[in-house]
Amino acid sequence: MLGDATFWVRSEVNTVRRPLPEAQVAVDETEFSEFFASQYGRLCWLGLLLTGDRAEAEELAQEALVRTWWRWKLVRRPADPGSYARRVLVNRRRSLLRRAAAEARYLARFRPEELIVPAGDDRALVLWQAVQALPPRQRAVLVLRFHEDLPEVEVARLLGLPLGTVKSLAHRGLVRLRAGLGSPGLDPARSRTEEGP
Repeated sequence: MLGDATFWVRSEVNTVRRPLPEAQVAVDETEFSEFFASQYGRLCWLGLLLTGDRAEAEELAQEALVRTWWRWKLVRRPADPGSYARRVLVNRRRSLLRRAAAEARYLARFRPEELIVPAGDDRALVLWQAVQALPPRQRAVLVLRFHEDLPEVEVARLLGLPLGTVKSLAHRGLVRLRAGLGSPGLDPARSRTEEGP
C-alpha cells in the first residue's frame, strides 16, 4: 500500500526526508486496513445519499480515505477517525459543488450558447443570430410575443412578470434588434404586420 514508507519533516531551514521505522509502518498499515474495511461501505453510502450517483459516491469515498490515510498520524489520536473521514467527504462534496457552480456561471457568462440554425433563408439566420445576442429576459419576451404569437398578458403570466415589465422588455428588445439589424425589413414587428392576419 505504501511502497517506500517515508515522511517529510519541514524545518525552518530546510526539508528533510526521513524513513519511518518498519514496525511503525506495519502497525499503521494494519490499523488503516481495518479502518478502511470498516468505513468504506459507510462512506460510499453517505456519498450516494449526497450525490445520487454511485460512481461519484465511490470517488468521494476513495478520496476521503486517501486524505485520511495521509493524515492518519493526526487523525488516529483524536477519538474518531471515522468522523474525520466523513467530514472530509462532505467538505469535498461541497467543494466540488462550489466549483461546478462557478464553472457554470463562467460558461453562462463567457461561452456563447450553442447556435441552433433555423430552417429558412439567410434573413432568418441573421434574425436568429440577433435574437440570440439579446439578454435572456428580452429574448424570452420577444420569442413568446412574436414567434409564439401570444398576447402580452399571457407572456407576463408565463414568465411571472408584471405586464409593464413585459411591455418594456419587448420595447427594449425590439429597439436593440432594430439597432443590431439595421434593416427595417428584418424587424419582427413589421414582418408580422405586413403578412397580415
